[in-house]
Amino acid sequence: MEINQLIEELKTSHLFAECPCGEEFAISDTFLFDGTKPFPKEAIEIQTELQKDLDEQKKLLAKQIKQITEKTAKTTAAVNIGKSLEKILPIAKDFKWVVPDTKVLGDPIDLLIFNGLSTGKVDSLSFVEVKSGAARLNGHQKSIRDAIADHKVSYGVFE
Repeated sequence: MEINQLIEELKTSHLFAECPCGEEFAISDTFLFDGTKPFPKEAIEIQTELQKDLDEQKKLLAKQIKQITEKTAKTTAAVNIGKSLEKILPIAKDFKWVVPDTKVLGDPIDLLIFNGLSTGKVDSLSFVEVKSGAARLNGHQKSIRDAIADHKVSYGVFE
């Protein structure tokens, strides 16, 4: 059977095909041609249009990657600066706890204050999370806050 004859039969057939994306389509609805010969003008136009769409998508993807990379770099820098500042926060002039009572944990809670430690008798504990800007508590920090609020705090000794 000649290629042209096969193409004509496929154009009038009731056959369906499945694209790699999983979508089915009627072969008779497609633009069929002999790929062993020079591409017809319509095929070149379709190819050109698809290439333009692909180029646009590549540009958009490159822009999104650049934005994500820049945002990630800024976020990483902010987090690293924040972690460094947490360590020196107790020396800030408006720090309301006693510096010698303060222990830096860093994660998952920034500071643990043993109120009264420096005077010889701890009368309470303060769990302190440092946030600035648009930063919010993460899931672990919220669960710690809730456990403390629900008085689900215990003391143990490992011997």
